Amino acid sequence: MNKVPMTVAGEARLRKELEELKSEARPKVIAAIAEAREHGDLKENAEYHAAREQQGFIEGRIQEIEGKLSNAQVIDVTKLPRTGKVIFGVTVELINLDSDEEVTYRIVGEDEADIKSGRLSVTSPIARALIGKEEGDVVAVRTPRGDVEYEISGVEHL
Repeated sequence: MNKVPMTVAGEARLRKELEELKSEARPKVIAAIAEAREHGDLKENAEYHAAREQQGFIEGRIQEIEGKLSNAQVIDVTKLPRTGKVIFGVTVELINLDSDEEVTYRIVGEDEADIKSGRLSVTSPIARALIGKEEGDVVAVRTPRGDVEYEISGVEHL
């Protein structure tokens, strides 16, 4: 399989979620299933069916996270030389040339993306337009509302 880029923080978040699922959620749902079994007839036992369904979701999420971690190529941008170029994992400060609005984004893997937190997926149109550019460059990004021009005012390896 192809390796998927991921930041150190993204890997840590996934590992923490995996640990919580395995050490907390899984034992709780197993206990809930055992308790529901004690209530008798399983065919008409809503608690049992709900607990089994929850167990399916937990096991599915565990498998999904383990798969993502096994295919992850963790990139620690703090250990890479600072060249001023936009690469995966850097934090980019942009100035919208039309509105003079300043925005800051960190370019992260697909699973880590959260636009409200300023984390852009490496596959997003803005990130694809920025990758390979340098501080001071002007980048045109095609959006649903039309082309938007940004100037790269800073690139940080955080």
